[in-house]
Amino acid sequence: MTAADTTPDDAPDADPPSTTPTLVFDDRATAHSIPEDVLGLLTGTFTAAFGLYLLASSDAVTGGTAGLALLVTYASPLPFWLVYALVNLPFAALALWKKGVSFTIRTVVSIALVSGFTVLDAAMLPIERVDPVFGVLAGNLFAGVGLLILFRHRASLGGINIIALIVQDKTGFRAGWTQMVFDVAIIAVSFALLPWEVVLLSAGGAVVLNLVLAMNHRPGRYIGH
Repeated sequence: MTAADTTPDDAPDADPPSTTPTLVFDDRATAHSIPEDVLGLLTGTFTAAFGLYLLASSDAVTGGTAGLALLVTYASPLPFWLVYALVNLPFAALALWKKGVSFTIRTVVSIALVSGFTVLDAAMLPIERVDPVFGVLAGNLFAGVGLLILFRHRASLGGINIIALIVQDKTGFRAGWTQMVFDVAIIAVSFALLPWEVVLLSAGGAVVLNLVLAMNHRPGRYIGH
């Protein structure tokens, strides 16, 4: 008697092989082209710069090196574009060490573009007064979206952005949460220079910015690179 003869007639059939296709992403197919990267950097920096311009017009502050630069401009006669560029210089070496030449070049170009676009915004769209609530919330929203675009094109705006991306790459801890920790410390310092109402409003705006990053910039969610 064979083994087949001993198998009950009502025995269930073996599971058929799965026909569900396995998705395999080709790096070459998902990579950004050079024109896409150029447009992405221009769009991201323009959007972020406009957000920072709204914040400066509201006499508010945000987190990161942008917030630190704003604090320095409030306490000195130096223009924002200059302070912002100088504050970010020390982080260029960190970016080169941990993120490579391509990321560093893109980041340095992005910092320069943001500095230039803030000057352009002030010249082309002079604002005498902006409602503080609108300025802070809209400014942080624009800045967050701009950062998100830059992250997806392998760039950043320097400073805390670089540290946040390195932490995410090494541990999986989302960049938005890391940046929020630093932002809390920077905004806390602003109590020494700004009215407490403005500081609390700025803190709420920084939460908006970092939520944009934390909810949208996750490892594996976006396959373009």
